Amino acid sequence: STDLTSTVGYDSIIQHLNDGRKNCKEFEDFLKERAIIEEKYGKELINLSKKKPCGQTELKILIASSVQKDVKQISNQVSCATPEREKSRGMEDFREKQKLHRKKIELIMEAIHKNRNVQYKKTMEVKQTHCCFLPCHCWECTQALLHLLSLSRFWQLFMKLAQTKSALEDSDRSYQQNVTTLEKVREEWQMEHIKACEFFENQECDRISYVRNALWLHVNQLSLGCVQNDEKYEEIRRSLEMCSIEKDVDFFVNLRKTGSLAPAPVVYENYYNTQRNVIPARSPVPVPISR
Repeated sequence: STDLTSTVGYDSIIQHLNDGRKNCKEFEDFLKERAIIEEKYGKELINLSKKKPCGQTELKILIASSVQKDVKQISNQVSCATPEREKSRGMEDFREKQKLHRKKIELIMEAIHKNRNVQYKKTMEVKQTHCCFLPCHCWECTQALLHLLSLSRFWQLFMKLAQTKSALEDSDRSYQQNVTTLEKVREEWQMEHIKACEFFENQECDRISYVRNALWLHVNQLSLGCVQNDEKYEEIRRSLEMCSIEKDVDFFVNLRKTGSLAPAPVVYENYYNTQRNVIPARSPVPVPISR
């Protein structure tokens, strides 16, 4: 497991997770658009087979190679809109589930991060206030000057010095307390930060695994569609390999023939000269025909 806490900052992690969520949304939109295109393509193929039928009047072998029925079957295989929509819905559910779980961790981190910043600011203010007492109210220096003053002035300065010393001790005590509190907040923040990083790392691993598997299934489905389509095309090719021009022509002749002789020619008859019609002219012998 990668130690994200020591190598990557929290803001960088959040940005990376946002990019991952964006990539999931882009892939989800891609699947939806692909489903629309596949559905439209399948419908167009079916409409084409209905509007532009071809090969329906072919005889013998070529009728088995009619592309109309194959186009219908191919259009049903090509149109994978339903699986694409199911994958896009699955991607959306996965993305929303990760978003919901991640939001809980982010709220915790935001709260503890804010608490740490507030405590740090407060500690720095107390520290600055405490440091201001030191150069202006030195206990030893003040005691060295007291013997030079009058008695009344001496007691005034002595009381003020006592108050200052008490305030200085309170300031130091407050400073120590704030440092201790800040350290506790920092330790709590660090523990939560490590937990959050581990959680985000697991989420990222799940996301990469899910997207990888989804892409794998997607291309497998496309490959399967190509294989199924090629099987239909191969059926047409096998039918065409069995096609014999001579056999198809012979089949047509045997199916449509009316006889083996050509029709006899029409003989002229003279209706004005009855003598000539007594012995009609012999009709020529019909000529056999081939095919």
